[in-house]
Amino acid sequence: MRTNRSQTFAYKKRSYSEPLGDVIGETDIDIWEKLDKRFRVLNTLVSHCINGSARSLIVYGPAGLGKSYTVEKALEDNPSYTIVKGGATKIGLLKTLYAYRSKGSVIVFDDCDSILLDLDSISLLKAACDTTEVRKISYLSNDKITADDEIGVIPSTWEFNGTVIFITNTNFERAAAKLQDHCTAMISRSHYIDLEMKTRRDYIIPIKQVVSQGLFNVINLSADQIADVMDYIDVNQSILRELSLRMALKLGALRKDSADDWRDLADVTCRRAL
Repeated sequence: MRTNRSQTFAYKKRSYSEPLGDVIGETDIDIWEKLDKRFRVLNTLVSHCINGSARSLIVYGPAGLGKSYTVEKALEDNPSYTIVKGGATKIGLLKTLYAYRSKGSVIVFDDCDSILLDLDSISLLKAACDTTEVRKISYLSNDKITADDEIGVIPSTWEFNGTVIFITNTNFERAAAKLQDHCTAMISRSHYIDLEMKTRRDYIIPIKQVVSQGLFNVINLSADQIADVMDYIDVNQSILRELSLRMALKLGALRKDSADDWRDLADVTCRRAL
């Protein structure tokens, strides 16, 4: 995603190199370069996770603006990874850690912050992400836990050599009091990336970045259709229900399927009432 300072984003009639006024003196190019640096670092650290030199990575940023997309794209060619979305029980977590315990294996927890509320689960994660030379995970229980897709049971103590990536909308550095100690412990064991998306323009630029990489290829939008969608987002950015890749795809689908009245559909379903 490296760019040069002279690049502009001319989807249709408007140029995106001029500032929009959120921060005095900060242009869209400045924001693009700021975020481009962080996403390049994210790509590099995912590579380090795959080769095992990084044991744990935490990626924090707003929902729907490219965290998961970037991580998943970087992992596409890795033969051993899994993505856990939504949540996991401590037994589910234990089985996942055991199944992906080998070096080169990557476990991605995407929006699974509920794990941090369970003491047994957070203890397992701390052990998996520890900085000691040998990472040993212990789960002492009277119950025999069967390993998925393997013969036998999970031993009470075993060595973990995989990598954990935690994608979150929660700022671990400013977590709620009941989570703060756990979040601090995870930061201590991990590389931590704050994507620093705070203003409306910080949200818009990553959408443009991912669009430039082919976001709309999946629904086969033409260049003119993409231009229409991006213009709509710019004009309505302050009243859209959210600024995200999901919103861009919703608008893209409307533009593709309802060429004559897609803006009316978007006005009713994608904008907040004034």
